[in-house]
Amino acid sequence: MSSKKANALDVKILDREFRVACPDDEKAELLESVAYLDKKMSEIRDTGKITSIERIAIMAALNITHELLTTKLGGGFDIGDYKRRMQFMQATIEEALADQDKLF
Repeated sequence: MSSKKANALDVKILDREFRVACPDDEKAELLESVAYLDKKMSEIRDTGKITSIERIAIMAALNITHELLTTKLGGGFDIGDYKRRMQFMQATIEEALADQDKLF
C-alpha cells in the first residue's frame, strides 16, 4: 500500500468543479491530465452533435483509450516501457557521475 498522503485538489472540467484526491508529487501530472481531458471533452461538445455531459465524457474516454491502445499496442511504443528505460538510464548516469565526483 502506498504511503503517499493525498490532498484534495480542485479542478475544472467543462466548466464544472471537481475535488479529487492527489498526492503532492503527482499534482503536475494530474493537472496535465485534467487539461487534456477538458480539451478533448470541449472538442466533442463544440461539434454540437452531443450535448449530454455523460455522453461527452464517455466519448472522450473512448477516444483517449483508443489513443492509448494505439500507441501501446499498435505501431507505436509502450509508454510504460519507455519510462522504465528512461529511469534506468537516469540512474546509470547518476551512478557514473557519483563515481566521477569521488575522483575530485
